[in-house]
Amino acid sequence: MVALLLGALLLSPAWAKTIEVKTQAEYGQAMKKLQPGDTLQLANGVWNDFEIVFAGKGTADRPITLTAEVKGKVILSGRSNLRLAGEHLVVSGLVFKNGHTPTSEVIAFRRNAESLAYHSRVTEVVIDSYNNPERTETDFWVMLYGRNNRFDHNHLQGKKNNGVTMAVGLDSEASRENHHRIDHNYFGPRPVLGSNGGETLRLGTSEFSLTNSLTTVEDNYFERCDGEVEIISNKSGGNVFRGNVFFESRGTLTLRHGNDTLVENNVFIGNGVDHTGGIRVINKRQTVRNNYMQGLAGYRFGSALTIMNGVPDSPINRYHQVENSLIENNTIIDSSHIELAAGSDAERSAVPLSTQFRNNLVYNADGKNIITVYDDVSGITFENNVLNGVADSPLNQGFSSQAVELEKSASGLSLPADPGLEGVGVRPDLKVLDRTETGVSWYPKPNHGPRFDGGKTTKLEPGEEVLEEAVANAAAGDILVLAPGNYISTKLLVIDKPLTIRAASAEKPVLEFERNALFEIADGGSLKLQGLAFSGSKSPDAPGNTLIRTSRYSMLNAYELVLENCEVRDLAINHSFNFLSVAKSTFADRIEIRDSHFANITGAVLELDKEDDDLGLYNAEYINISNSVFEDIGEAVITLYRGGTDESTFGPHFEFRDNRLVRVGNDKRNKSASSVNLLGVQVANLQANHWDSSQPVKITLTVGDPVTTLQDNVFKATTAPEVANGSVTSINNVVQP
Repeated sequence: MVALLLGALLLSPAWAKTIEVKTQAEYGQAMKKLQPGDTLQLANGVWNDFEIVFAGKGTADRPITLTAEVKGKVILSGRSNLRLAGEHLVVSGLVFKNGHTPTSEVIAFRRNAESLAYHSRVTEVVIDSYNNPERTETDFWVMLYGRNNRFDHNHLQGKKNNGVTMAVGLDSEASRENHHRIDHNYFGPRPVLGSNGGETLRLGTSEFSLTNSLTTVEDNYFERCDGEVEIISNKSGGNVFRGNVFFESRGTLTLRHGNDTLVENNVFIGNGVDHTGGIRVINKRQTVRNNYMQGLAGYRFGSALTIMNGVPDSPINRYHQVENSLIENNTIIDSSHIELAAGSDAERSAVPLSTQFRNNLVYNADGKNIITVYDDVSGITFENNVLNGVADSPLNQGFSSQAVELEKSASGLSLPADPGLEGVGVRPDLKVLDRTETGVSWYPKPNHGPRFDGGKTTKLEPGEEVLEEAVANAAAGDILVLAPGNYISTKLLVIDKPLTIRAASAEKPVLEFERNALFEIADGGSLKLQGLAFSGSKSPDAPGNTLIRTSRYSMLNAYELVLENCEVRDLAINHSFNFLSVAKSTFADRIEIRDSHFANITGAVLELDKEDDDLGLYNAEYINISNSVFEDIGEAVITLYRGGTDESTFGPHFEFRDNRLVRVGNDKRNKSASSVNLLGVQVANLQANHWDSSQPVKITLTVGDPVTTLQDNVFKATTAPEVANGSVTSINNVVQP
């Protein structure tokens, strides 16, 4: 009896130990002694260059735990990471920031290919902007291996280099049919990557896509996850996506590979943001039901709802035909596009088969038809779908068009007020996950506000080196206001934070510089220039000068450049003098030029052509040039290049409106022999511009379905635009002698 009692006491949780360690050496010693039920606690502070291996065998009722002395007060920085291996392990309370992983993962549910984690959990962990400084270098923040693991209530934001934020690996038998659970996580902003490899979550890979993963992804919040066209890339079978919220995230939940997926009770809120999308359906036996989509502005593969064409006898990495799938009881409100048999072309000719599309509600307040049919959809059975007053629907059978009145539900969703529409669209009891229910309570979720003009204002008087000191002392969002007069810079002005420089009055201050560039936009920097005049007359007598350049090294942070009501003159001290020169592995969210005048420039205005590896990368997402004059520009006003055939990005976008070009592009060094040179641009609109004695516009169309419009332009003593590899929409353009 005594022996039995002693045995029970030894197994009791009362015998579990909490061990606090303050150094990596102490951690290593403590790890060797851990028993089921023990807790290993890291002391508060910054742990630099700490590659944590957390290995052991707990039990279901007595897991082994690694945690922080105080959650959020243990910071893993420098070259740190975490690997779990064993059974019934729990990790919580850690923060990864100010560094990057030395391996391919920040958190890996394995020690190596043979030693995996099972029945283990990572909860209340933060990874914030923990990026490799080389933006094209690939790493993953979280990789799930093994089986029966859980990743929950974590906070991940700011992934800026190449590589999926989180992925499930299936490259070994021990990681398949894994029954992982990914829930209640906050996936915070991920900026546009400008290439493939920017997914927020991926389950599987093409190679193992016919294998079941059986992973559940539920009750997660995806906020402004904009990396690429696929927010979630499903590449395995038998997965469940349930109860997630996608808020202003560009792209879609994409059933890219794999069969037997369930997508239900998810909410997509776009608020009209460019390229916000919903669900893209590919492959067999997919079920998409009771999902709510509102304000989604995406089109083509980024639409609110897309059913793809497949490739006959598709290779495993291409597009398998949609078959035996069910799309029912979904609600799509005030969105731009639903695309059926999308991607139809000579290769993707396998139309959807044996698929049901029923009880869906499509409502646009203006009665606009948003359904586009690209191929034969007779393999889809349409039944009891309702449109709001659409007069020109391409589908009549299975759709009724009627006036629909909406009312707000208790959860804030717009639902039909008519009881006769019960059973159409989402169920009235659909719950909308709140942002506060995800991630951790002790780490703030980001605010979303303007990049510029949130700081203090400093007034400056003319003089030498005035700007150098002011720029060096400025904080993010500050405004430098320049009185009229001349400002001469003898040093390069490095812009490493958002900064506005503007005139104090209508009289333009004149900025001159004695280096081969005036401004360098460094990582983290953005620049707004308003009401200023720039002259290159004091720059060195050397070829290749530039007024503004980006860092010559990889920049993780995308920048903005805004030029408003400015004059740029005499960038002509030698040949090839540009207004803006960029480097490889730098990326602009937005470049905007308006109400400005450029004259006597030997080089180009915007030279955005440094991603020339033809891998789908490019140097800027949105370029908008309006109401400006360009005179005597030696090379092109803009060269914008996106090479390759990858379809994972939405940009670049180019708007060119109400501009005048006089003698542009005529320098012998202008190898493109163009005034505007666009290659691979996905969205371009050139409208109401006037060319005079200039080189032609050259447009090369490449991948996807680029949308290019030329309207109301005049080409005087300038040949007509040259378009290669396709056609553009041309309206009311005039070519004059």
